[in-house]
Amino acid sequence: MRRSLHRFALLASAALAAPLFAQPVIVTAAAEAAEAAGADAVVEDAEIVVYGKGEVRQVSEISGADIKLVVAGGSPFVAIQKLPGVNFQSADAFGVYEWSTRITLRGFNQNQLGFTLDGVPLGDMSYGNTNGLHISRAIIADNIGRTRVSQGAGALGTASTSNLGGTIEFFSRAPQDELGIAGNVTYGDNDTLRLFGTLDTGDLGGFKAYISAAHITADKWKGFGVQRATQVNAKAVADLGGDATFTAFVNFSDRKENDYQDFSQGMLNRLGHFWDNISNDWPLAVRVAYIGANRGDTGVVAAPNNFGTTYPAPIQTVDDAYYDAAGLRRDWLTGARLEGSLAEKVKAGVQFYYHTNKGQGSWITPYAASPGGQPLAFRTTEYEMARWGLLGDVTASLDAHTLRLNVWYENNDFEQARRFYSMGNSPTVPLTTALTYQTNPLFTQWNNDYNTKTFQFAVQDQWDINDALSVSFGFKGQSVKLRAAAIAPTPGPLALGRIDAEDLFMPQVGILYKLGGGNEIFANFTENQRAFVAAATAGPFATSAAGFAAISGQLKPEKTNTFEAGFRFGEGSLRGVIAAYLVNFSNRLLAIPQGPGIVGNAALLSNVGDVRSIGAEIGLQWQPVKAFTVTASYAYNENTYRDDVVNAAGTVVQAIRGKTVVDSPRSIANLELAYDDGNFYGRANANAMSGRFFTYSNDRSVSGRVVVDGKIGYRVTSDNRWLNGLAVEGTVSNLFDRRYVATIGSNGFGFAGDNQTLLPAAPRQFFVTLRKDF
Repeated sequence: MRRSLHRFALLASAALAAPLFAQPVIVTAAAEAAEAAGADAVVEDAEIVVYGKGEVRQVSEISGADIKLVVAGGSPFVAIQKLPGVNFQSADAFGVYEWSTRITLRGFNQNQLGFTLDGVPLGDMSYGNTNGLHISRAIIADNIGRTRVSQGAGALGTASTSNLGGTIEFFSRAPQDELGIAGNVTYGDNDTLRLFGTLDTGDLGGFKAYISAAHITADKWKGFGVQRATQVNAKAVADLGGDATFTAFVNFSDRKENDYQDFSQGMLNRLGHFWDNISNDWPLAVRVAYIGANRGDTGVVAAPNNFGTTYPAPIQTVDDAYYDAAGLRRDWLTGARLEGSLAEKVKAGVQFYYHTNKGQGSWITPYAASPGGQPLAFRTTEYEMARWGLLGDVTASLDAHTLRLNVWYENNDFEQARRFYSMGNSPTVPLTTALTYQTNPLFTQWNNDYNTKTFQFAVQDQWDINDALSVSFGFKGQSVKLRAAAIAPTPGPLALGRIDAEDLFMPQVGILYKLGGGNEIFANFTENQRAFVAAATAGPFATSAAGFAAISGQLKPEKTNTFEAGFRFGEGSLRGVIAAYLVNFSNRLLAIPQGPGIVGNAALLSNVGDVRSIGAEIGLQWQPVKAFTVTASYAYNENTYRDDVVNAAGTVVQAIRGKTVVDSPRSIANLELAYDDGNFYGRANANAMSGRFFTYSNDRSVSGRVVVDGKIGYRVTSDNRWLNGLAVEGTVSNLFDRRYVATIGSNGFGFAGDNQTLLPAAPRQFFVTLRKDF
């Protein structure tokens, strides 16, 4: 049941009417040299907005102060959606419910982007957790120091094999120079309670560190269940003398969250946005499962029963409401970096990282029976990951030339299994819960071991021809070797074997010309590829053995050629960027789900040839007075398939040429008003998006929407260090309580027809935060 903080509603609404809007901070991109150095580099030039000034490509950054303007603990993706070309969706107010989170840049979806934290690769952030982890688990949001978004192409040295489109790089904050504590407490709708605290040692003679912890627990905004997470971060920096430093971190995360029900359009129209799983009613779940078995809908042979063959209203199919589902993830991520000068004008760094993950996707399924014949069983998708890697970089400044060399190696051992467990035979009480890690399975459907070895290098020269003109040229090479093997005695139905993705020359060329007065033009060309991933739920091994054999000869890594050009302007109160781009995308792979996505049938892979993306975007920031800022952006994108799907004989199987790419809105716009006078602060943000297709044939779509969020707060400024930075603030999401579909593609995309792959957005939510900053 939804619980609202009604007395706070008037206060939050007033934030939209009064000119009390918090000042966002977008830092400069002048920290290019800090890219290899990680998060501890401090950008001295803290201008309000610089959209990648000095870059040969489209780049924007936001600071940790800007992330604080969303609800405490909210995803940094919520904060960056104000930037041109960025589209973020989630079915929860915090933007951290991983099954639903989706981010796209210029129409490229999440698994076609690159993500890093302090240089450490996070993989493609897929829910299946095949090669990394989501940023919401990798670090506590309060400890993010800055976020860099490259809409078109990331830096050559970025450790990613999935950045066909852009890259998003996160950098943790540096430890404070003085001893201090900071923290915040948030309470709000759905009995949400979040706690965060950090202790910084200050500078102890060249050594400084912090340890932080956060915990959140919240009821789902509809139905029954909880979303809970505990995180601990520790970071230390040691000055080794000269300009040599050693940095190390250890991050831990334990997340458990009950899932929301996925919808088709028919279900939304028939059942409404507030329909959900029936997790509070085991007897009803038992009844529905027996009826599904009696009708032959599930293929389960049930024990003799008297439930008949008619579903209880409003349920019409066994997939309308499951008993429960959940996602469980436990991660350790650690790394260490040593950097310094090798010579007067030569700097180098070496970094090691290690990541382990244990995960379980839970589903109480009516498509399998427990011993005794009750047609409900506990199905899991289980994950075990251990990956380690090395990163190295050298930068040499030789008169007008700046040379950079980056290398990256990673070994990823990943085990994935599909198992079934008993739910008992009680018609009134379930044997276990979806939030419990399971042991002693009834049987294992498949259990596979996957290994991925990645080697990547990049070489780049930036030539500053004169004070106005710079040219950058470089290339990267990439070799990714993947292996899939069954773990005896369970061979399973999925594809096994080996496959490689290698390209040792992918160039990037850019030019920058400074016109003076803060104005400059830039242009860039980049070639990239997305290597295959090795998993049972994504990539070429996610299909059947027969399907893999049939298409293996056509499988090639997805590749892009990106052309972009733009104009940056402004030094005074008005600043901005205008950019245009063309992306040619080849070897586009489509994974077509077979049946309801949650059932887990092997997907059908198809190489559909080329995709073309053409677009333009503009970002503006106007600061008429120091305390008040207006930020606006608009992006237009045409993203279309250039080929039909054909079979081996050349016959057209699906005619999609000229169709718009799924989950690719034509228009995205954002307007943010912000105020901060040092004491009073606030923010109002309106985000608009046009409609999106969720079938390749474009016969099904969801409509566009405009969503408004807001915040208002007051902070204490005092000479007393324990009072200074104390603040109270109120936040509202979806202020006008709009009903719309947030996530599409939660269960993949089909060629045509309705599909149970939609997640409605959370309704209006209110939160109050008491915080103490440094």
